[in-house]
Amino acid sequence: MSMTTAGPTVTGGPSLPQERRLVTAIPGPKSQELIERKNAAVSASVGTMMPVYAVAAGGGVIVDVDGNSLIDLGSGIAVTNVGNADPHVAQAVIEQVQRFTHTCFMVTPYDGYVELAEKLNAITPGDHAKRTALFNSGAEAVENAIKIARYYTGKSAVVAFDHGYHGRTNLTMALTAKAMPYKSGFGPFAPDVYRAPMSYPFRDGLSGDEAAARAIHTMEKQIGADRLAAIIIEPIQGEGGFIVPAKGFLPALQKWANENGVVFIADEVQTGFARTGQMFASEDEGIVPDMMTLAKGIAGGLPLAAVVGRQEIMDAPHVGGLGGTYGGNPIATAAALGAMKAYDEGNLLERAHEIGAILQSELTAMKSRDPRVGDVRGRGAMMAIELIDADGKPDAALTQRVAKACHAAGVIVLTCGTDGNVFRLLPPLSITDELLREGLSVIADALAAN
Repeated sequence: MSMTTAGPTVTGGPSLPQERRLVTAIPGPKSQELIERKNAAVSASVGTMMPVYAVAAGGGVIVDVDGNSLIDLGSGIAVTNVGNADPHVAQAVIEQVQRFTHTCFMVTPYDGYVELAEKLNAITPGDHAKRTALFNSGAEAVENAIKIARYYTGKSAVVAFDHGYHGRTNLTMALTAKAMPYKSGFGPFAPDVYRAPMSYPFRDGLSGDEAAARAIHTMEKQIGADRLAAIIIEPIQGEGGFIVPAKGFLPALQKWANENGVVFIADEVQTGFARTGQMFASEDEGIVPDMMTLAKGIAGGLPLAAVVGRQEIMDAPHVGGLGGTYGGNPIATAAALGAMKAYDEGNLLERAHEIGAILQSELTAMKSRDPRVGDVRGRGAMMAIELIDADGKPDAALTQRVAKACHAAGVIVLTCGTDGNVFRLLPPLSITDELLREGLSVIADALAAN
């Protein structure tokens, strides 16, 4: 880490110096001023995790208004997979915004929407005929996927899984497991939503087949396949704790769903777009979902989401049944097409594997040194450690102390988990090995000091 009195860098992108650089305490005086302005102008219900204000980002760093250069191990919650201000994305956005910013695809359509739909249909799992609809956020994609599944099947019940996270709208809050901060006080929630037990190898010790049998028993006995429109599941759970189900769990669920006329929806909002070392996490076990919800890494930081699914399912609702004023906005679709070029030309699947190997090695070393690291899990550039106390119970307080120490040292890290005791790492795929290792060293020091 270098120490300098240089002012903030205002030009972002990969050309930013790739270094951790602290010139003030975190937060610095300019960030503190903005914190005060935020408190006076923004709803107190909109929280912020890192007490700094960004002016530039790129590669594996974010620069704040005080000139501090911070190592980014969060990617804006798995959004900037291709890096911040990737040249493919930035150029596509510039060119599009100079042509037009909006017409509404439902009123005057444009080719970018169609081209992106073609691309998504081609790269998502399965060689069956597919159709795509574009939206603005992951929650909106999930909401529409459920709408489509209900229309197609003529059934209303939906099953989500313990620890799952699917969004903050009314329906997606019903699907989401964690109460605080996502659901508490915001009910009543959308009806006919049920929950089945998730495969959680660190806690339940079950094989994939055993965990699937348990979940299927719940669905058959407590809901009934004859009432069930869809099951929705994250192939690796995100906010719930980066829970990787035991091998065989997902294929068994998909097989049961297919045999019982239940639409199988993979929520790949966080796991999609090279994050796990596959373009989509479903590919790891050869899962071919009936529908997929996509967002986050799709457009290099611009708001965009998609539902991709089997033609007969996606075409089932009446004309006009799907849409939205901003869905598939031309600037966002241009950014997504730029991001697709970055994935193709940047060899980012291989890069995710390389990052995963470093994360696995360093986190496993932490576990060998500290019994409070109960589990290391994840795939590719989506890895986590679960922290526990001496009795093996979730230790949320330790997790928060370590995160706070990392933030003070100039490393952006995120926590998650239903019990708040999981430390998740989502570095941009553009990060250098040196910067990644430095960030992990800060984490290790923070853990040892707490």
